[in-house]
Amino acid sequence: MKRLLALSLLLPVALATGGCASQTKLSAEDRSSLQRDVTSGPAAVRYLKASSYITPFFGDASKRLLTPYPPDEVRLLNDTKGQPINPGPIQSLVPAGTQVQVIQVEFPTAWAIAERVLYSPRTQPWVYLRVEGAPSGAPVILVLPPQLDTKQDVLAELDRHLLPKDPAPRMAKFASRFQEALKQKRVLEGMPEAAVELSWGAPESIRRTLDGPRTNQEWVYPGGKRRVFLTDGVVTRIDESTPEPPAK
Repeated sequence: MKRLLALSLLLPVALATGGCASQTKLSAEDRSSLQRDVTSGPAAVRYLKASSYITPFFGDASKRLLTPYPPDEVRLLNDTKGQPINPGPIQSLVPAGTQVQVIQVEFPTAWAIAERVLYSPRTQPWVYLRVEGAPSGAPVILVLPPQLDTKQDVLAELDRHLLPKDPAPRMAKFASRFQEALKQKRVLEGMPEAAVELSWGAPESIRRTLDGPRTNQEWVYPGGKRRVFLTDGVVTRIDESTPEPPAK
């Protein structure tokens, strides 16, 4: 009994010192409201915006990660030297348009952080999903970026990953070889940029140049290893070789 009392007294002190400080500015009321809005009724059913991988969840064996990027491009957790940590090998691939159900949105409050595994993205919001066709077992987590300060910020970020409407009619307009490439998470020459984003996800950065009346784009993915070159919205070249050297 004395031990439990001591722990109950120590925990508020630890939280107050910032050891497990809350990493969300959303009020409890906004968190509850958002939870209701995205996990109940038709709004809970969404569709993957980009073909994505399911991998281990870093050091937490009780969960799995959903990411549009290969494990070596994931930028969610760093080691002590500031280098990105690979979450683990690909376990399955789920194509764009796959139906998902939002089960829970967990914000990085002090209590949530204290309960999360140390080697996981503890200070970011987690979205718990049920993914159609995914292997059963541990829940699938979509990790949102930090510093989502308002309810509108969170909803906008969810929309970047999960579509409220089935994209199948739009995808059906692509040539059959592009539709097949989406299922395999591939990008092909001649593919329209909308299909590129459905396959590989949004790039980390886009470089645009003008060549007379033509608009050229270079889509660069995390780490700089994968790049897609487009002219007037159509893929002209794919580079999956080596990262660009850092600028001197």
